[in-house]
Amino acid sequence: MVKRANSQQTNVNNKQKRGVETLCHSATADPLFKKRYMEKKFKRTLVTSALPYANGPVHIGHLAGVYVPADIYVRFLRLKGEDVLFIGGSDEHGVPITIKAKKEGVTPQDIVDRYHKIIKDSFKEFGISFDIYSRTTSKTHSEVASQFFKTLYDKGEFIEKTSEQYYDEEAGQFLADRYITGTCPHCKNEHAYGDQCEACGTSLSPLDLINPKSAISGSKPVLRETKHWYLPLNKHEEWLSKWILEEHKEWKPNVYGQCKSWLDMGLQPRAVSRDLDWGIPVPVEGAEGKVLYVWFDAPIGYISNTKELLPNDWEKWWKDEDTRLLHFIGKDNIVFHCIVFPAMLKAEGSFILPENVPANEFLNLEGDKISTSRNWAVWLHEYLRDLPEKQDVLRYVLTANAPETKDNDFTWKDFQARNNNELVAIFGNFINRSLVLTQKYYEGITPSRGELTDYDKKTLEEFVDIRKELEKYLEVFRFRDALKEAMNLARIGNKYLADTEPWKLIKTDPERVKTIMNLSLQIAANLAIAFEPFLPFSAEKLRGFLNINEFNWENLGKIDLIEDGHKINEATLLFEKIEDEVVEAQIQKLMDTKKQNEISNWKPAEMKAETTYEDFTKMDIRVGTVLECQKVPKADKLLQFKIDDGMGGRTIVSGIAKYYNPEDLIGKQVCFIANFPTRKLKGVESQGMILSAVNADGSLCAVSPSKQTINGATVE
Repeated sequence: MVKRANSQQTNVNNKQKRGVETLCHSATADPLFKKRYMEKKFKRTLVTSALPYANGPVHIGHLAGVYVPADIYVRFLRLKGEDVLFIGGSDEHGVPITIKAKKEGVTPQDIVDRYHKIIKDSFKEFGISFDIYSRTTSKTHSEVASQFFKTLYDKGEFIEKTSEQYYDEEAGQFLADRYITGTCPHCKNEHAYGDQCEACGTSLSPLDLINPKSAISGSKPVLRETKHWYLPLNKHEEWLSKWILEEHKEWKPNVYGQCKSWLDMGLQPRAVSRDLDWGIPVPVEGAEGKVLYVWFDAPIGYISNTKELLPNDWEKWWKDEDTRLLHFIGKDNIVFHCIVFPAMLKAEGSFILPENVPANEFLNLEGDKISTSRNWAVWLHEYLRDLPEKQDVLRYVLTANAPETKDNDFTWKDFQARNNNELVAIFGNFINRSLVLTQKYYEGITPSRGELTDYDKKTLEEFVDIRKELEKYLEVFRFRDALKEAMNLARIGNKYLADTEPWKLIKTDPERVKTIMNLSLQIAANLAIAFEPFLPFSAEKLRGFLNINEFNWENLGKIDLIEDGHKINEATLLFEKIEDEVVEAQIQKLMDTKKQNEISNWKPAEMKAETTYEDFTKMDIRVGTVLECQKVPKADKLLQFKIDDGMGGRTIVSGIAKYYNPEDLIGKQVCFIANFPTRKLKGVESQGMILSAVNADGSLCAVSPSKQTINGATVE
């Protein structure tokens, strides 16, 4: 939703990493946590997820950090029968959208319309179960955001400040930070932005840049005075410190730690308006040409989207103390949801504050940071196209690798391994065996069980507390651990069938097999419940196999979920193996992206020292045709050429073996230096040098004439 803080207060990440574990108690042990979550009975829960920025699609980093965890939690609450609302939407204002629109020669509305649809459709197909997914360009949002600003303005909650900002005289407008480029004072990157240098990662202000210029006209901007409204966060520092540091010690250590770092540094007033023509106009006199700053505008989208969904009933979700408000976000949004937005809500006076903000860390991709600008990402809409009906596989892998306490890494090989070795070999294998054997032995009719053996009782004891174990983790947003518990239930079932071997007992003890298959179906039914929050498509499919429409959370752990005589349906595979070529295609796509980035970022080598025509003429450069070409033994880089040089022929050895197959060069014309002194390379006398050009990726390309010419022709 909001990606960067102001330059004065962004460099806190390193500080928060040091000693952060000592800042918080364990969530499950903290008595304050117990009071808030176990004793206080909220009537309803309002869940929001960070509004994705509508200048590009959603990728797996967004999913792992925000949307999958939020969806798991919401589905869990719904399964328990609790009153819950899940609010989402697109963040559609701000400078990056205007920059993208200018580059493409379209309007900002064209940009947000395009990406809002892509994001909304891919969320729906992926199973993110929003009650509403709206947008900040809606009429409702404009009205709500304007009224929110006006309320704070009328209460005197803002301060007005006049400051100098860069102005483009050619374009006739003030420049947002991203519209200013220049040389980074730290790493000397000549293409740094006014808010950040993407080469070294340092946060900047436009005034930090060396030789600043406008990204619109290319001209040198001038400083000009402009007036803006500021939210004085320093005014709210005392109560924020008490509210967070004393009353919310149960927050995750990464959240608590970052908030403490900000508060320790001291809060500063923050602009809520900016000079821009794309956004919600500041609704006061004298604010022509100014819009609400996107960080102020966007979180109000949670409120406006709720109002759009429930125009007559929205206030109970935002103003009733019996509502629990939770914000699911990534770590780059912690300060906005824990400090800035609560200060806005408190200043307005009638809204509840968030009970928790379970922010996650970042997900990396194949050992490298996900980067939208470098296209180094797995985009959700492309994944859904490339791997159809594999939503739950990605949900499973992202949850198993969730960056809950530290940055984590997604790799396609791990994706394949978790699918094949866990979903297929454990979960899917147990379900397939249970249902196939029931069909085979009893024509799909659930058999009645007889007396339980000690082994049966021991097996049942292992999962009787599964509901309590899952709740222990789900309630404190430890979804990775909860998923492990759910998968342990599948392991129990798999082991039970493997140990009892009903396929062997069917001939010698058919009554015993009835009990085994009955209990196996009961475990299968429990799996349909346990995995419902995590793998909704697979859980629905499993319920279809079992011929049961729905379960509720209270049923989890029971062994009488399927009655004797109940008819189950024919089953297909719950999961299927993912072959090597599937993941290799995805890895190749990333490698192609990396290669394209290298080409895009390529810069010509620095010019060598000046030379003269006389020096050039000393080199005898000629054209020849390759008659023979072969690899030089015990030399991976060398090719041996026999060249028709128009003068009787010659042998040349060249280090381009990595880039060509020898047979592909036979018959080609190449340029070579004919008057190089003969030298031995790996025992072969080389009589010249073949000219090659160096590509952006470091590969070599033999230089050839643009059309066929006579062998021995000189290059002048």
